Amino acid sequence: MALSGPVVLAVLFAALLHAGWNALIKSGEDKALDTGLVHSVGILLAIPLLMHTGLPPVAAWPYMATSLLIHIGYYIALTGAYKHGDLSLTYPVMRGCAPLLVALGSLVVIGEAISTTAWAGIVLLCVGVVTLGLSRSALSDGHDAQRGKALAFALANAGIIALYTVVDGIGVRIAGDAVAYVATLFLFDGIPFLLLVLWRRPGRRRDALTYMAGRWKIALVGSAASLASYGIALWAMTRAPVAVVAALRETSVLFAAVIGVLFLREAFGWQRAAGTLVIVGGVALLRLG
Repeated sequence: MALSGPVVLAVLFAALLHAGWNALIKSGEDKALDTGLVHSVGILLAIPLLMHTGLPPVAAWPYMATSLLIHIGYYIALTGAYKHGDLSLTYPVMRGCAPLLVALGSLVVIGEAISTTAWAGIVLLCVGVVTLGLSRSALSDGHDAQRGKALAFALANAGIIALYTVVDGIGVRIAGDAVAYVATLFLFDGIPFLLLVLWRRPGRRRDALTYMAGRWKIALVGSAASLASYGIALWAMTRAPVAVVAALRETSVLFAAVIGVLFLREAFGWQRAAGTLVIVGGVALLRLG
């Protein structure tokens, strides 16, 4: 399988959507509630889609079940990262470290080898993403303890992202229908985490419900962006190597940096500019590979 032009454009659009819903969570006052709400309202989108596509074949269900369990850890680490650090710090680290792990995992588990040029592109893209995320401007605000916690959550989430990416890459190929697969994930994905968030704040549930009542419309937009983003990525994995798609999807960090600067008032320095150029070079190598 090769990385064609249309697939590249589709994954870049998915990257933009992914950065967008992450920025919505970062902009909210309660990161855990916003994360749970964004994905729990996804059920409102998943049901109509499944009425049209039908459920995936039974052979794909073990992979979806495994992915759902892994995603619980993902949401916990995601909210922890955003609680302690800027979007421009935590997002690039968690997304930038994952592609190399995905490439190794897909090679070992799926037996999917990629070219030397593609490997070089993945490495270059990861270096660019992490450089952008660990720039002086991204580290300039906040206390060392807070930054340490943010980075710990972000690095843990990189491993979690790699796990569910490989699992879903296999599952969607077995399912043969990316829309049905991702809609089924969203049918069951968000509710458990939202219940966990509410369970952990027994004396503040009324306040939590009030907060969610005022945020559900924004959350629905974020949920649509998240569903579309992951659905496009899974579709691309049926047409190109999992590792290559996973790496290309992490160009979302460029969109996240722009969103952070324009809307969240986060700083932009020369290291971010350098990281951006390295990422562009990595994308070019992925396309050539």
